[in-house]
Amino acid sequence: MRPTALTAALCFCAATCLPALAQMSSEYTQLDSQNSCTVFAQAEEGEGEWANLVCDGWRGYPITLQYGDARESVFYGYPPAGDMAPTWESFASFNSVGPTVEWRLEQRGDARVPVATIHRWTVSTGEGEEVQVLVVEKVGQPHERDGCAMAYVMATGNPNANEKARNYADNLVHGFSCGDQPAIDTGSVPMPDFTRFE
Repeated sequence: MRPTALTAALCFCAATCLPALAQMSSEYTQLDSQNSCTVFAQAEEGEGEWANLVCDGWRGYPITLQYGDARESVFYGYPPAGDMAPTWESFASFNSVGPTVEWRLEQRGDARVPVATIHRWTVSTGEGEEVQVLVVEKVGQPHERDGCAMAYVMATGNPNANEKARNYADNLVHGFSCGDQPAIDTGSVPMPDFTRFE
């Protein structure tokens, strides 16, 4: 999937030119598939290598991790009711997610609500090299259960990538509908192809 130049420009402006709608802050959790996740489905003998896991997230917000063919897909928050294998979103080439998840929290009165995540992925270029990508995701809320990738920020060769990712997270989350084209911020390194399957 590739955005048009106009789409990318509009998304970049939306994430960098507009003020955040509410006071935002960050907290971090660790994604440890060995110690903080429970396998609820996996391949039988002869079915290849795949597994679906539910993992600890931020204060009751779970993380759903799907693994297959040396690729991963992650859903943050509450998945659609009855669907413990949400939409597959990943990169076309081999990849893996890092251990640290940044949750962007929106202040709502006395409460803080996690509305977006930023997660670093390692992605193969297919040429024996790897790049780092920050994937910005909308968090599925208990009443909406709608989560998906909103932006892909190349961390390799892209100065201030973390700050850019937070800008996308804070400014896209309230106007972004899953199915919209995610924003792309590449810096000097091409973004690996990514995929989304319902």
